[in-house]
Amino acid sequence: MLDDVLDRLTCPVCGAGLGRAGSAGGLRCPAGHTFDVARQGYVNLLVGRVPAGADTPAMVAARSHLHDAGHLAPLTAAIVAEVPPNVTTVVDVGAGTGHHLAAVLAARPGSVGVAVDVAKAAARRNARAHPAIGSIVADVWRRLPLADACADVILDVFAPRNGAEFHRILRPDGTLVVVTPTRRHLAELIEPLGLLTVDPDKRDRVQGSLGRWFTPLRQREVSYALRLTRPEVARFVAMGPSAWHTTEAELADRLAALAEPVTVTISVDVTTWRPHPAANSLI
Repeated sequence: MLDDVLDRLTCPVCGAGLGRAGSAGGLRCPAGHTFDVARQGYVNLLVGRVPAGADTPAMVAARSHLHDAGHLAPLTAAIVAEVPPNVTTVVDVGAGTGHHLAAVLAARPGSVGVAVDVAKAAARRNARAHPAIGSIVADVWRRLPLADACADVILDVFAPRNGAEFHRILRPDGTLVVVTPTRRHLAELIEPLGLLTVDPDKRDRVQGSLGRWFTPLRQREVSYALRLTRPEVARFVAMGPSAWHTTEAELADRLAALAEPVTVTISVDVTTWRPHPAANSLI
């Protein structure tokens, strides 16, 4: 899997290209920096400590269950629809389970993907999500261990946005697809379960984080309702940032007060961006 994307990867220490490190099966740059490939198929290219807030195995598992149940299928379809037909390399930043990236690659035969996530639990899932995915551990807030202009498409689904790095690794005619929640996302659960609310200025914040490097092409709101069981609601809580702000006992007590099935709104903005040609002078 990694061999398919090896020419897109770079050393996180010196920025040089990476190749196979002989019979050991790891990766090495010309300067001798080496990186082991985990038995699950991913390579850890994170230098330094794992930043706070990385997804836990439980968060990744909850997200995987929801994908398997089809609850996020309309979102996945909307993402695939924004990817141009003739692409060779798709980079998914904050790839989570690799589900969206795998769907894109399945719909664009012959393409390959790089799944980037700071969590090893996510990297393990990504490595087996699709045969054409190369999975790496890296931090979006640092220089990404990827070559300049190596990607035709970048996916950013509920993930941090590093405009300068996205612009560097995306080709001048490439596409950036960003998915963010609207204020209606999971709104029925916020008060009864004590969840975090979506920033009312979310759209302005996205523009602020990307507008220096990218020009928005189009924005589509994807909204639909789900009828869920309490365990399914619990997984929606467990997969996101609210999981850090409630205990299992507190959540169980609040869930018990909800009548089944629970109607929940999924509402997200899917925004497509094009690299700004003048941005190189601003980096």
